[in-house]
Formats: sequence, structure tokens, C-alpha cells
Amino acid sequence: MKLSLYIARRFASTFLLVFFGFFAVLYLIEMVEQVRRFSGAGLSLARTAELALLKVPESAYRILPMVMILASIALFLALARSSELVVIRAAGRSALRMLVAPLLAAITIGALAVAALNPIVAGTSKRYEALSDRYRLGDGNVLSVSREGLWLRQAGDQGQTVIRATRANLDGTTLYDVTFITFGHQTGPVARIDAGKAELTPGAWKLTDAKEWRFTPGSNPEAESRRHEVFSVPSELTADQIRDSFGTPSSIAIWDLPAFISALERAGFSARKHYVWLHMELALPLLLAAMVLVGAGFTMRHARSGRTGVMVLLAVVSGFAIFLLRNFAQVMGENGQIPVLIAAWSPPVAAALLSLSLILHLEDG
Repeated sequence: MKLSLYIARRFASTFLLVFFGFFAVLYLIEMVEQVRRFSGAGLSLARTAELALLKVPESAYRILPMVMILASIALFLALARSSELVVIRAAGRSALRMLVAPLLAAITIGALAVAALNPIVAGTSKRYEALSDRYRLGDGNVLSVSREGLWLRQAGDQGQTVIRATRANLDGTTLYDVTFITFGHQTGPVARIDAGKAELTPGAWKLTDAKEWRFTPGSNPEAESRRHEVFSVPSELTADQIRDSFGTPSSIAIWDLPAFISALERAGFSARKHYVWLHMELALPLLLAAMVLVGAGFTMRHARSGRTGVMVLLAVVSGFAIFLLRNFAQVMGENGQIPVLIAAWSPPVAAALLSLSLILHLEDG
């Protein structure tokens, strides 16, 4: 038991050392990138540092599998060079039994990352996007989905227009049971339009069966309201902008993702991309454990066996290949070419089985 705790503690400390080393490097890179990106906005160094600090957790979270395999390689190389591997095996511990502690540590790290780090990354990503849009664009276009339906905000010459619809088509270019409320600059609402249907056309929303109210001082909006069989509302939105306004699934905390998926489906949108991301996150602990097995399969050997550099290179290349395979499966799953469960779970399962077979082959011949 003490030996397992010792190995788990060594592995956890090695992982934290590698993780914070990458975090520091990524922070410096993000600082340079934010300075370049907002060079014309006149931001102070403190605001640039804040943006970089909000952006870097997302980058660090994405490379967790690579951090895990590097920590695994570092641990087993250290154990081999200090001859601790020889002592452990001489004490009667098999390779698989010795791997239980780092595997459990990797699964625990993965579970904590999904449960705690994922919401932190989602929150910092949202804050970063809000600040960057404010610094670059001021008031812009925002789309959100809630239980009450779909909400969209667009900017225009007359001010901000808030759009609310009960449901929409898959790409958000056709809205049903829609309401447009226009707010003037530094004033309250100046107009409202209700319509049964609104279609996005180049440069405008085309409304069908619409009723318009104008809110001018000293007037009766209902008495002066007008009905239109077809009515146009100017808009600079495009279909791509509406789709992009959903943001990436990574900007939604995993605890809120099921409710967001349900809201998307009620609004008439496809939630396949978010389903894939949800299962990818649930499979992260297994992927991290597979990375430990990959690192162990190539480096859990005596230091005097030679070719250490080649083995380390093979381990890193294998981990990178698994990382790319996971991203490729994610894209295929989002496009509907393979089922969601296969896209999310097959890469870590395949990596774990292949690396486990390699360890068994090297251990038992």
C-alpha cells in the first residue's frame, strides 16, 4: 500500500510540474498573441495580461492528454534511472500491478479536470470572448438559447434590436413566432414588430404576417399600429454569423450542457456537436489513463537497456497520433459520419487496449 501511494504521489507531482510548466509557456505565448491582436485598440499591459490569463486555461485544457503522456514518460524514466523499477520488480511486483497507482491517479486527475477545470475553462472562455468583443467591436451580435426560446441581438444604425423566437430551423435563418424590439441609442424601446415567420435574406429579415408598433412620445402605439403581409427589417447578419454565435461547446460548463442540449433541440437546432463534446469530456479520464499506458509501454524498462531516446520519441509520437485520431473522430462525429459514442469512446479504448497489449508482450514475451 505504501509503495502504491509513493508511486501515485510521484506521478501526481510530476504531472503538476509538467502542467504548470506548459501553463507558463502558453501564458507567455498568449501575451504575445494578445498584444498582436489588439495592437490597434490601445489596450494597457494590464488588460492584455488579463486577456491572456483568461485565454490560456482553454489552451492548457486542450493539451491535457499530451501533458499526461509527458508526465508518464518523465515518471518511468526517473524510476528507471534510479533503479527503483528494478527494486520494485525484485520485490515481486509485476508491471501491471505497479501501473495500478499511476492509472488511478490519471483517472482521478481526469475526473477532477472534467468536474472542476471544465467549468472554469467555460467561464474564462466566456469572459474572454465578452471582453475581446467589447475591445474590438463594442456592441455586437449575440445569440442565445433558453427555455423560453431563441434570443438574438443585432446591431444597427438605429440602435440594438432584440429578437425573440419560439423556434427556428437548423441554421437559424428562419424564425417562427418572432418578436423584434428595437432600442434607440441611449434610450428605451422605439419599435416592436411581431411576425409569424422571419427569413434571413441578404441585408434584411423578411417578415411574414407582421404587426408593427412605434413608441413615440405622446402617441398611442396600439391605435397607430400597422399590419404588413410582408415586411423587411434591415440586418447585417449572415447565416455563418448566426451559426458562429452559438459558440463552441467548450464554452458551456459540462454541468449545464445537458440542459443546453435540450434547449437547442426545443428551439429546432441540431445538438449533435454538443452531444459529441459531452461524450468526449466524459471519456477524458479514460483517455488520460490510456496515455499513461502508452508512456509506460515504451519507457518502463531498465535504463541500461539502451535506446532510451528512441523509446521516448516513439512514446511521444504515439501519444500525438492518438491525440490527432481523437480530434479526427470528433470532427467525423460532429459531421454525422460516425455515431457519437464511437467518435468519443473508440480512440481512448483503442489506445488503452493497444498499449496494454504492448506492455503484456514486453513483460511476458
